[in-house]
Amino acid sequence: MTATAASVPARRPTNRLWSRILVYALLVFFSVLFLLPVYMVIVTSFKGTAEVNISTMWQFPQALSFDAWRTAYERLAPGLTNSFLLVVPATVISAVLGSLNGYVLSKWKFPGANIIFPLMLFGMFIPYQAILIPLVQFMSSVGLFNSLPGLILVHVVYGLPITTLIFRNYYAEVPDELLEAAAIDGAGFFGLYMKIVLPISLPGFVVVIIWQFTQIWNEFLFAVTVAQNTPMVTVALQNLSGSQIVQWNVQMAAAFLAAVPTLIVYVLLGRYFIRGLLAGSVKG
Repeated sequence: MTATAASVPARRPTNRLWSRILVYALLVFFSVLFLLPVYMVIVTSFKGTAEVNISTMWQFPQALSFDAWRTAYERLAPGLTNSFLLVVPATVISAVLGSLNGYVLSKWKFPGANIIFPLMLFGMFIPYQAILIPLVQFMSSVGLFNSLPGLILVHVVYGLPITTLIFRNYYAEVPDELLEAAAIDGAGFFGLYMKIVLPISLPGFVVVIIWQFTQIWNEFLFAVTVAQNTPMVTVALQNLSGSQIVQWNVQMAAAFLAAVPTLIVYVLLGRYFIRGLLAGSVKG
């Protein structure tokens, strides 16, 4: 009995060790699996046109060539500029408006609030294709078709449902007593927002900025229809595909260049993303 009892604690550390080894092995395996396309993109982008071949696609380039990167940047430069001019104001405006909406819908009770919020969320489930024709007709009637301001307006309006949802759930955790105390001290609607709500909204803004930046940067359908005269990076990337001769090295370099801005945003703000996304998940 004593020997058996003594052997049980000895087995537990061993079992934990093997379990940890298995977990890390699976993590490494899936990480390698995930990074294989990235490896393929980078390796191919540094090859010359003569080296690009399916049979040697896994091999390192015999000589580093930056011609594909130069060509890709020259072709993507106007689209990159236009995309930055689009994504920065559209992300900021939709984040600020979503914050105000979330503040109103979570802390200010008014008749019809329980109807307005579900109607706003309904906009998240409307596919782009369903509203494309009336959207183009409306943008043409107000003089915003084929313009950058028109595309910014489209992304702001289409981003409001998700930004409102994120901020409403986040502000649900703010104690009502805190706002009531500030209101007794004389703070009004915007005073409560600027002095109490906004200073604690950083995690919510991080989530919204990452979400909106990624969605707007990678969006193609609105970019190719609403702003035809102002090509975005996704449209410029699509235009790189040749009809007869495909320059795979140029396309790979261009794909990586187009992905760098969103990659930088995730690297800088990614650690706050889950924290802000889960805020408000316990209450309301």
